Amino acid sequence: MRDKLLEIKEIALDRIEKISELEEVEQLRVKYLGKKGDLTSVLRDMGKLAAEERPIIGQVANEIRDELEDAIASVKGKLTEELKRNRINKEKIDITMTTNKKKLGHKHPLLATIEELEDLFISMGFSVVVGPEIETVENNFDALNSPENHPSRDLSDTFYITDDIVLRTHTSPVQIRAMKEMGAPLRIVSAGRTFRFDDVDDTHSPMFHQLEGLVIDENINMANLIHTLDIFIKELFGDDMKTRYRPHHFPFTEPSAEVDVTCLKCRGKGCTACNFTGWSMELLGCGMVHPKVLENCGIDSEKYSGFAFGMGIDRITMVKYGINDIRLLFENDNRFLEQF
Repeated sequence: MRDKLLEIKEIALDRIEKISELEEVEQLRVKYLGKKGDLTSVLRDMGKLAAEERPIIGQVANEIRDELEDAIASVKGKLTEELKRNRINKEKIDITMTTNKKKLGHKHPLLATIEELEDLFISMGFSVVVGPEIETVENNFDALNSPENHPSRDLSDTFYITDDIVLRTHTSPVQIRAMKEMGAPLRIVSAGRTFRFDDVDDTHSPMFHQLEGLVIDENINMANLIHTLDIFIKELFGDDMKTRYRPHHFPFTEPSAEVDVTCLKCRGKGCTACNFTGWSMELLGCGMVHPKVLENCGIDSEKYSGFAFGMGIDRITMVKYGINDIRLLFENDNRFLEQF
């Protein structure tokens, strides 16, 4: 039996040395050391040995078992480490490799225009404030002196969520909130998305962007308004730009006006873009804050006065970049966006 055990040992060690795959390790362990393995099968016959031989053969068997287990553990460790190294080499990333440059995005022309406008007004002493896009009817209409029969309050013009909650139709509610919370004096601008029912075409969209400004202080008059807007327009479009004020009506300002600017294409000389008038389309609306609006916000209209103005950022963006269709601003077509 001793000779049989030594023979099993030599054959097993020889096979273990030749193992090249991790899966073979377990197969050999089962073959020689498992419950039905070769070594176990031989030891089952120990009962046939003389009593004095059993301890000797048992010791030899234990030594062979320990030697085979050590050999199997050793080769398993080597193969596992080799497999790990191969996997690391295969999966590692060479950070020194040159690759094709990734295309990086950039600011959308609308966002770029908003930031440019905000920075411009900040340089003029204004603060930027923001407000919610879902507003109360009180802030969106009532506090702004809009009568209940005003067309803008109709279901055909405004997105109502409930009878008292709407998607804001302009950014003016931000001014109402600011006056109620901060009082006077005040000098702010606010920009953001607004919503109105509208048929989609090259100049109209049910979602658009506005920027509005508000100045409240003592002894504010129309001359202050005109001077502020003239500075703004020259800073935005150039020193040669001229402005034209036309009387208009807004329920929240009195007097009110619409403002035209020199045609950006011909700089006032007259061309097909401006129908040879030298003036571009209306750029913004403005006026002196109605005393009732001040009173609605808790501001003494006898002591304070103010002016407000509002403009469509989409329109300014279109004029600034020569875009002829507002839908291009919202379609996310990279062929269009990469031009800016």
